[in-house]
Amino acid sequence: MSFIVTGLPVETFQPLFGLSDDALAEHGALRVTADDGRFPCRVMLEDAAAGQSLLLVNYQHQDALTPYRSNYAIYVSEAARETRRLGVGELPPVLRGRPIAVRAFDEAGMLVGAELALADDVAAAIGRRFSDPAAAYLHAHNAAYGCFAARIDRA
Repeated sequence: MSFIVTGLPVETFQPLFGLSDDALAEHGALRVTADDGRFPCRVMLEDAAAGQSLLLVNYQHQDALTPYRSNYAIYVSEAARETRRLGVGELPPVLRGRPIAVRAFDEAGMLVGAELALADDVAAAIGRRFSDPAAAYLHAHNAAYGCFAARIDRA
C-alpha cells in the first residue's frame, strides 16, 4: 500500500519560536532542552539532538467534530524551518525503533480500526489499516506516552 507521511505545518508553531518563558506559559507551552532521551519533533519528524531547544505544546491532532476529537502534548523543535515531506512509502525516524499505535479514521473522523506496531513494523501496520477501504487517513501515536507522532495519508 502506498502512503505518505508529512510533518505538521511549521507555520502553526513559528509564532511561538523565540518567545520568553513567560510568554510561552501564556500559550500553555514551555521550552525544554533535549537530553540523551527521545524528543521527537512533529514538524521535522526526527528526534532532536541533545542540547537542542524544543517547545512542548498542546496540539489538536484530531479536529473532526466526533467523539474522537483529540489533542495532546507534542514537541516541536525551535530549529524547524520547514515542514518535512517524505517520499512515498518512506518512514521518518520518529516512526522507527519504538512502539507505535496506528489508528485508522474514516472521512468523518470516526475510528475504524487500530493496531500496535511493536517490532519496528509500522509500514506493515499501515498496509493492513489501509487495506480497509473505509480508512481515509491514519494517525500514528507513541504507544507508551500516547502522544501524536504523525498523520499518514494514502499516496
